[in-house]
Amino acid sequence: MSRISQIDLDDRNLPPPTPEIEQERRVAIFDLIEDNSFALPARDEREVPEGPYHLSLAIRDKRLVFDVASQGGEKAAEFHLSLSPFRQVVKDYYQICESYFTAVKTLPPSQIETIDMARRGIHNEGSRVLQERLEGKAEIDTDTARRLFTLICVLHFGG
Repeated sequence: MSRISQIDLDDRNLPPPTPEIEQERRVAIFDLIEDNSFALPARDEREVPEGPYHLSLAIRDKRLVFDVASQGGEKAAEFHLSLSPFRQVVKDYYQICESYFTAVKTLPPSQIETIDMARRGIHNEGSRVLQERLEGKAEIDTDTARRLFTLICVLHFGG
């Protein structure tokens, strides 16, 4: 079973998230658990524990840490990704989300739709960067990458 069955965010050292960010986080985790594709490729001829997997995401020493364990708690993989490739796209995503949340309160539907299309485009770019960074480490589909990118944003900016 190549999937994530549980996800934990290590946000102990982060400020509490805003209500909007908390909502994005809850939805991303729910959607991710409901439907995802996550596989660990064989590396260095070592056997890879089978899924489903428990995934813990954290930021440590300015790096994004994926800590992956089997359902039984056996360490399956751990990899660290530089945050540098994500910085600009995360910043752009937060700015467009802020515009979107403001627009929902005051603008007509046609303008909200335009902002939402831009938001989805930036989100797609973030998920593409994530898939590239995970190449050779984990195999994920586009929807899984999108949901994980949302969680990376929550961790990256600390709510």
